[in-house]
Amino acid sequence: MAKPDKKQIEASAKSGNNKTGLIVIAALVAILAAVGLYFVNTKSAADPNAPKMDPQSAALMEAGPLEDIVLGDPKADNVIIEYASMTCPHCAHFYTEVFPEVKKKYIDTGKARFIFREFPLDGLAVAASMLARCSGKDRFYPMVDGLFETQETWAVPGADGKEKLKLIAKQAGFSEESFDKCLGDKELFDKIVAVRKKAHEEYGVDATPSFFVNGKRLSGIGIESFDAAIEGKPEPEPEQAPNG
Repeated sequence: MAKPDKKQIEASAKSGNNKTGLIVIAALVAILAAVGLYFVNTKSAADPNAPKMDPQSAALMEAGPLEDIVLGDPKADNVIIEYASMTCPHCAHFYTEVFPEVKKKYIDTGKARFIFREFPLDGLAVAASMLARCSGKDRFYPMVDGLFETQETWAVPGADGKEKLKLIAKQAGFSEESFDKCLGDKELFDKIVAVRKKAHEEYGVDATPSFFVNGKRLSGIGIESFDAAIEGKPEPEPEQAPNG
């Protein structure tokens, strides 16, 4: 599957409003409406009883509801774990502005391995996460990358966002059939929701993006925070945690 191209998507979005397949879109609307209802009913303030101490690295690395897809050397000494929502603008900013530096400095050099975990904040984010998973292990990170790079073109409210997400999927190589099959996978949906629930209840995650390096939760999302955690450099002043 090819990485989504932002220019092609924008062009397709302008000219492809007719012949979109009303039956398929209606089905997708129904699926995502149910997903959105779930998050409306479960959205709440951070659990006051959730652990505030940084969890141990071993606990974070335990097998979860979904298989972790590792980027970088799977035997690297340092482990970076991110919890993010595909519709979160702060997450997109990190992925386009900060992550390339983190990758070049730590992942590509074999100093750290990176794990992306889903923490969707709404139904459209769940759908985007499902598409990334359905892309396969080899295409997972390119798909995540493409979705964040083009977030402004599809992460919009209402049915328009759902249609544009479908255009993204087609640009990435999904067919009509594979797109419908992916978003209709209830088992995958349940596992993504379980990843989110586990992060919130067991690790106190209540904002996106949230990062853990070797079991310690970072106070910021800039490269300086990663330098401090991995190289022992002075810790930067704590930043206010973003949310979505």
